[in-house]
Amino acid sequence: MSKNQARKPLEIKISTVVAVAALLGSTEHAKLSSALAQITGGTPDYFEDEFTLLDFGNMQPQPAAGSIDWPGLIGLFKSHHLNPVAVRNAPAELEAEIRAQGLAIDSIEPTRSFELTPPPSPPKAEAEPEPKAVTAQPAAAVAANAPAPAAVSTMIIDTPVRSGQRIYARGSDLVVMAIVNPGAEVIADGSIHVYAPLRGRALAGAAGRTDARIFSLSMEAELVSIAGVYRTFDEGWPKELAGKPTEIRLAEDRLDIKTLSLK
Repeated sequence: MSKNQARKPLEIKISTVVAVAALLGSTEHAKLSSALAQITGGTPDYFEDEFTLLDFGNMQPQPAAGSIDWPGLIGLFKSHHLNPVAVRNAPAELEAEIRAQGLAIDSIEPTRSFELTPPPSPPKAEAEPEPKAVTAQPAAAVAANAPAPAAVSTMIIDTPVRSGQRIYARGSDLVVMAIVNPGAEVIADGSIHVYAPLRGRALAGAAGRTDARIFSLSMEAELVSIAGVYRTFDEGWPKELAGKPTEIRLAEDRLDIKTLSLK
């Protein structure tokens, strides 16, 4: 059989996408342009073509259907090397036009965010209402108190990972000293070690490392993945594995799951 004949026409694997969230206080082009300029300090390559989620949760009142110049909004972010791919916390009546722009409806917390909030205004000679405007300040990273420095080879999390949280150990291993709850997601470019029950999703080798592994003292995960090869457990773990110390590694194109002896 030739190499071309052996090649599969399609494979589906888990792919980890890390995005930044833009928490919008306005959809007006001029205000957002000013806010982005303040975030970047005029540096043209401040962002590196990162995927971006447009979050409407802070907007009051919420925008009405047909009120947003979507091509202009998307183009503005792209001009700053941010690529909108999804929208979060938008009214239901906007969903049709959001999807018409090729954007997804997102409900997962990202690992980085940027908040658009009112900037300080210069003193005024007369007391008068200040015009509403927006600027940007870095918001706390979701899931981790601080991003791991590039020189650090292991990210350590001491607190429980709650449902809806996502922790990503970029370029490193991840060690979690507390429970990973259902609905939570832990991701690492290297291996994942959970010294407590693992009940959410665990994705190791996110950057393609096939030698990455997943360890847990009590394996109860909803989904596990190594280098994109994944397995779900919608009906629960096999009795011989559930709740036991477990190691998961990649063996060719399948996941090898086995219990660990701690004696």
